Amino acid sequence: MPELEFNVAGPCIPGEHYMLDPIRGIDNELMALIDTKKYFVLHAARQSGKTTLLQALVRQINARGQYYALYCSLEAASVFSDPERGIPEIVKLIKSAITDQCLPSGFANDADYSHITGVLKSSFVNYCRSLDKPLVVFFDEADSLTNETLICFLRQLRDGYINRAIAPFVHTIALVGMRNLRDYKAHIRPDTDTLGSSSPFNIIKKSINLKNFTKEEVADLYMQHTADTGQAFDVEVVEYVVEQTQGQPWLANAIACECVEGITQKDYSKPITRDMAEQAIHNLVLARGVHFDSLLERLKEPRVRRIIQPLIMGEEVADKGSDDYLYTKDLGLIRENGGKTEPANPVYAELIIRALSWNTQDSIKNTHEEYIIPRYIKDGKMDIDFLIRDFQSYWRENSEIWEKRYETDLYQYNEAAPHLVMHAFLRRVVNGNGQILSEMALGTKRADLCVVYKDQKYPIELKILQSMRSIEHSQKQLLAYMDRVGSNVGWLVIFDRDTAKFWDEKIYMRKESVDGKEITVVGC
Repeated sequence: MPELEFNVAGPCIPGEHYMLDPIRGIDNELMALIDTKKYFVLHAARQSGKTTLLQALVRQINARGQYYALYCSLEAASVFSDPERGIPEIVKLIKSAITDQCLPSGFANDADYSHITGVLKSSFVNYCRSLDKPLVVFFDEADSLTNETLICFLRQLRDGYINRAIAPFVHTIALVGMRNLRDYKAHIRPDTDTLGSSSPFNIIKKSINLKNFTKEEVADLYMQHTADTGQAFDVEVVEYVVEQTQGQPWLANAIACECVEGITQKDYSKPITRDMAEQAIHNLVLARGVHFDSLLERLKEPRVRRIIQPLIMGEEVADKGSDDYLYTKDLGLIRENGGKTEPANPVYAELIIRALSWNTQDSIKNTHEEYIIPRYIKDGKMDIDFLIRDFQSYWRENSEIWEKRYETDLYQYNEAAPHLVMHAFLRRVVNGNGQILSEMALGTKRADLCVVYKDQKYPIELKILQSMRSIEHSQKQLLAYMDRVGSNVGWLVIFDRDTAKFWDEKIYMRKESVDGKEITVVGC
């Protein structure tokens, strides 16, 4: 039996999990900051390996013997927005971490918890005075602190920092979480407010972002399992996993874990194939575990909605330097690729669309049992024209209902209602017998999707009507998409949201031949 496993819950532990060196490629940069007494921010998306890195770094620093290094998670204090309760909790968390990690005792032994604005600073001053080596502290989940507790916490760190020449204080502090430094500021004050010249943020030297796995690192991770069990991963598996996850650490581990434990049932004589990896992703998306649920909760935030909704529709974002845009990027929901903004990886793209259209798909399933795949199969191929005509009828009858529902549900993505309803309709029809591939990118003025059934690909472009000229441009975009997926036929679905028009004017279907290829223009 193997001694190790792919980890999908919590930090990786040496000797228990397959893992890469957590400090690879970042050791020199971090130690340079520590050696020069700098305070810094370390941030990355959820379950990207932050805690694993911190715990490994603490072990390494303590083993070298130059500093005392402390890891302390502040998550338990996140429930207290009031500093009268939050600050004492933070002091107690630090004291407990010192005891657990066997650092010298004495921290906060005489703490005056009534002195909320100074108890954290004075506890560190007294403790550092008693130590024979400088202290380095890594505060994990620092961005989970809220409101006045966060401000009070940071102000005391700043006070201790700027007075280090007078009284001993922490040598280096790292604030670690999902947020970049900019988002700490946005988190605790509205744009119109200021924290004044004594901002607690001006002591931060640098913000560092953790990177995803490279192709070589995913291959290294999977080879550890092969060396341990003899179970091989086919060559194309690594390439496919990297393509679908963009190296997101949790996803890379979760796909391998599902293949090994779920699909092959730990039968190590069976090699892991690309088809298994594809099935594993499907299983993970449908299961919607804790990792995915935490991401989907973010979709409800207005600042995230302001970025994701136009992403679904291919619309522009006014300012890619805005706090909303950068915050959504820091959460790991989006990335920039070749000048375009798109979902962070295809798995998240699938997850976002499924989450936002799930209720619609469920409603279609429960109220329109006739929309099933056999209805649309002709001579072994899917009759997309027939399918889209059914969608036109469904949209004509239900568009107003769904637009209102999307306006009032938990997510409130009403502007993207046409796109989401069509995704739901197609998924309801295909229903495990094929695939719906989605492509989203900000600024493209459209959204592409492709129905895949028995190796046949049916590219469809969704477009909100702006002008007749925009339709001509969309045809060119569709031709490029058809060429990319290898199809000589394609469908351009145009949603006309002009409520003054009659439906008979908006509903149509016409065939056009462009450069020897057939485009079906569909009005909805």
